Amino acid sequence: MLTVTEERFALAEVFTIARGSRTHAEVLRVVVKRDGVTGQGECVPYARYDETMASVRAQIESVVEGIDRIALQAALPAGAARNALDCALWDWEAKRAGCRVWELAGLRAPAPVVTAFTLSLDTPEKMEMAARRHSHRPLLKIKLGTPDDMPRLEAVRRGAPETRIIIDANEGWSAEVYAELAPHLLRLGVAMVEQPLPAGADDMLGEIERPLPVCADESCHDRASLPGLRGKYDMVNIKLDKTGGLTEAQALYEAARVEGYKVMVGCMVGTSLAMAPAVLVAQGAEIVDLDGPLLLAEDRDPPLFYDDKGVHPPLPELWG
Repeated sequence: MLTVTEERFALAEVFTIARGSRTHAEVLRVVVKRDGVTGQGECVPYARYDETMASVRAQIESVVEGIDRIALQAALPAGAARNALDCALWDWEAKRAGCRVWELAGLRAPAPVVTAFTLSLDTPEKMEMAARRHSHRPLLKIKLGTPDDMPRLEAVRRGAPETRIIIDANEGWSAEVYAELAPHLLRLGVAMVEQPLPAGADDMLGEIERPLPVCADESCHDRASLPGLRGKYDMVNIKLDKTGGLTEAQALYEAARVEGYKVMVGCMVGTSLAMAPAVLVAQGAEIVDLDGPLLLAEDRDPPLFYDDKGVHPPLPELWG
């Protein structure tokens, strides 16, 4: 039996990026029940990829009852729908076998990984206050992508003078803006910039100097994306809602390493159930951004555990 449920989780604060703001995380929870065993997964439909709650739900419900995880890879395209079902099937397979997902996948037992904490796009004054509140964190991710980003970045650096910083421009810059800002990013100690130019209009990244690592987010979905990134990007951001689940995420991780890319493992704004499979992919990644639950006012029970070591692997009661 396959059950799909639409759920909303309140955010602790309004979350804003260059494309808009939100007050809730809207997710789909998928539950697979077979042979007395239950598995679950979660996805976050994303409008940027022409996904809605209704369209993703329809995709999931179109799948033949009893489909296995291998057949699923061809039955649905990369995206949120396949992600929720793929992760639910991994959870179900592990529970049926009486082991953990990483054992089933032939992976080492996961350890805690340090994660970024994301600062929402706001006025320089508010971003400086937010940076000051979170300056104890080892890694801050700053949402930018507007014509007025330098005052924001300067403000964040004042608020968190010692913290490692990465930037997500969310496709909001032009090649000219990026070239103008790059020296200042270096001056302010920015470690990486994520998707500075729009996907599909990023060829200039192969022609201009890249003085700090550039990470592909919207330009990288699954392994089929890799040929189009050559010469333009230094790193790929693997998100399960883009890859279509843990199965393809692990394959993309391995293929990206072979191609010489560094790896970031990121997330949409979802609950601990959405982050749990990504913790497995994040083992060994250069940058981890699995802070979705830290942005929520409410979460799953049991949630993922976060401390000064980062985000810990999930309890089996949650997933895997």
